[in-house]
Amino acid sequence: MIHFWLGLSVLGSMAVMGPAGAAVGLWLAGGRAWRLAFSWCLLFGAGMALVVATKIAFIGWGIGVYSVQFAGFSGHAMRAGAVLPVFFFVLLKNARPAWRWAGVLAACLIAILITFSRLELRLHSVSEGVTGCLLGFLVAAAFIWQALSVSGFVISRTLVVLSFCCLLFAPKAEPVPTEDIITRAALRLSGHTRPFDREEWKVEQEGDCCTRLMR
Repeated sequence: MIHFWLGLSVLGSMAVMGPAGAAVGLWLAGGRAWRLAFSWCLLFGAGMALVVATKIAFIGWGIGVYSVQFAGFSGHAMRAGAVLPVFFFVLLKNARPAWRWAGVLAACLIAILITFSRLELRLHSVSEGVTGCLLGFLVAAAFIWQALSVSGFVISRTLVVLSFCCLLFAPKAEPVPTEDIITRAALRLSGHTRPFDREEWKVEQEGDCCTRLMR
């Protein structure tokens, strides 16, 4: 079962969701839906920026919510929740509405499974996984709501085929060292020599609790 969760987790990685998100932007630009392409890049970029900001805040300064073990949005969950519904929505643009929304629903279920895989692998707390997935769904919903009012663009089949050919190899690509990059950025910004971690967080929080009880 562990291999199943590992496989799902890989689907939410930057190595897979990054190219998938880029493919959506490429399809929209190829169909000359410039405004939608820009909107997608902006929304997805904003979602990623929030994930990075919360991680840097924790790693650099220990900022989080200890009571619910929140040390930053899950990037895997956010990317899956944002990219997959939009990917299927744009891909099925010319399909019947029932098929299109069925595709979006299936994408949401896959995103939830990817989120659950991060919890099963003990890589995130429940609060980090759930909030990350919800943030991703918010990004996707904002884009889809805007895209519903836009018509007249055609998705290039050639671009779709080329994108799928690239995405087939994405799960086997070298993982993008996002955590290392974020950690280095957090240390540079905070001026600290070592990253703040969960063990240190636990000691700090439980120490504060003991101090308050002794007063």
